[in-house]
Amino acid sequence: MSATQERTAVDAVPTQLFIGGEWIDASGGATLDVEDPSTGEVIASVADATPDDAKAALDAACAVQETWATHAPRERGEILRRAYESMVARADELALVMTLEMGKPLAESKAEVTYAAEFLRWFSEEAVRIEGRFGTAPNGVGRLITMKQPVGPCYAITPWNFPAAMGTRKIGPAIAAGCTMIIKPAQQTPLSMLALVKIFEEAGLPAGVLNVLTASSSAEVSAPIIGDPRLRKLTFTGSTAVGIKLVEQSAPGLLRTSMELGGNAPFLVFADADVDAAVEGAVIAKMRNIGEACTAANRFHVASSIADEFAEKLARKLGEMKVGRGVEDDVKVGPLIDATQRGKVAELVDDAKDKGASVLVGGSEREGAGYFFDPTVLAGVSPDARLLKEEIFGPVAPVIGFDDEEAAIAAANDTEYGLVAYLYTNDIKRAFRVSEKLQTGMIGLNQGLVSNAAAPFGGVKASGFGREGGREGIDEYLEIKYIAMAM
Repeated sequence: MSATQERTAVDAVPTQLFIGGEWIDASGGATLDVEDPSTGEVIASVADATPDDAKAALDAACAVQETWATHAPRERGEILRRAYESMVARADELALVMTLEMGKPLAESKAEVTYAAEFLRWFSEEAVRIEGRFGTAPNGVGRLITMKQPVGPCYAITPWNFPAAMGTRKIGPAIAAGCTMIIKPAQQTPLSMLALVKIFEEAGLPAGVLNVLTASSSAEVSAPIIGDPRLRKLTFTGSTAVGIKLVEQSAPGLLRTSMELGGNAPFLVFADADVDAAVEGAVIAKMRNIGEACTAANRFHVASSIADEFAEKLARKLGEMKVGRGVEDDVKVGPLIDATQRGKVAELVDDAKDKGASVLVGGSEREGAGYFFDPTVLAGVSPDARLLKEEIFGPVAPVIGFDDEEAAIAAANDTEYGLVAYLYTNDIKRAFRVSEKLQTGMIGLNQGLVSNAAAPFGGVKASGFGREGGREGIDEYLEIKYIAMAM
C-alpha cells in the first residue's frame, strides 16, 4: 500500500461536524487530531465539537422527529438498503481508512465493513415489519389494540474498536424505527463514522435525521444532550465504568437506555473436545481485532488432562502471526490503539509473571514506532492474577486448568461480567447443560465467533442490558402503545 493511496483515502473523508444536513466547523473553531497507532503520526484533524454544537445537533434531530416518524417505512428501509449497497461497493476504501485510524489489518477492517453493512441490510428489511396486535378483551365487551411507535430522538455513543459496526448497529434500527439520532464516535477513530455519515447523506437520508459530533471531551458534549428533556433514548457501547456514569446521568430524565459494556469472556475446553478445533476457535476468539473486543476470550479454562497440549498448540499458532502495520501484506496483528492501552496490557502481563505465570510465547511490548504488543500465551497463571479478573483488551491468552465440569462452570462465572462465553465439547448433553448454567448473554458453542447481524447481541450483569441486532434490536427504539376500544 503506497503512501499516496493512504493519503487519498483519508482526504476523501469529511472532517467537519454534520448537523441538520450540513457539514460545518465546530463553533469554537477547534480541531481534534487523529493518529495512526502503528506510527504515532497524525493523519487527519477533525472538528472538535462544543456543548453549543451538541445543543444544535439535538435541535436538528428534534425538529424533524415528528416528520421522520411518519415517513413511509418502505422508504426508510430503502434508504438503509442504498446505504448498505454503497458500503459494499466502497468496502476497500472504507477498510483502508479504518486500518489507518484504528490499526487492525486490512483483511479484518474489510470484514468489519461487511459486518457493519449487514446491519443496514437487516434493518432495511425490519422497517416494514413493525407490527402491533388486535384482540378481544377477555370479558368480550371490548377490543385490545397495541401499536409500536418510535421512541423519539436518540443519542448514541460508539467506541473506537469497531468504528463502523458499532455505528450501524445503532443507526440501522433507529432509522428503521423512525427515530432521529445524534451519534458521537470515539475521539480516536472518528473518520470511519464520518465516512459512514457521508454515505447516508448520499443515500437520501433527510436532513436532521442523523447528526454526528466529533469531540475530544465526550463528557462536555454529552451533558447538554442527556440533560435535555427532549431526548428520549441513550445507547452506549464502551466500558462498564463509563456506562454506569451514563445510566446515572440518564436517570433524571428516565431515558430509555441500552448499554453494551465490558466483558471477561471465559473459553471452556472440555477433555472430550477436538483440541485442534478448539485451538482454531481460540485464535479467532482471542485475536479478532487484536484482542481489543468486548467479546474477546479473556481467560482459557481447559481440562487439566489437555491443558498443556492446548497451550502449546495455541502458542505455536499465535507465534506464527505476523505483527506490523495493518496495511502491509500478510500482517495478522496490528498495534493496540494507544500507549495507554498498551501500557495496561503490559502491566497485566507483568503482574501475572510476578505471580508465577510462565510465558510460552510473546510477553512484551515491541520497541520502535507504534503501539505493538506481541501475541502472548501464559501458562500456570495464579488464581489471583489481575488478568483473570480484568478485561485485557489485547493479544494475551492466559491458560488455566480445571478438574471437573462444576469447577469449570464456577470459574467461568467468577466475574462481574456476563457478555459471552465460549464452550468446546463433543458431548451434546454437556453442551446444553453447561450453556444453561453460564451467566452470559451469548454462548459460542464449538465456534469462536458469535457476532451476527441477525442475532441479538448483548450481555447480563456488569456487561449491560438491551440487545442489538436480530429481531430484538429494533424493539430498543420502539415504544408500545395500548388502546382500549369499546364495542
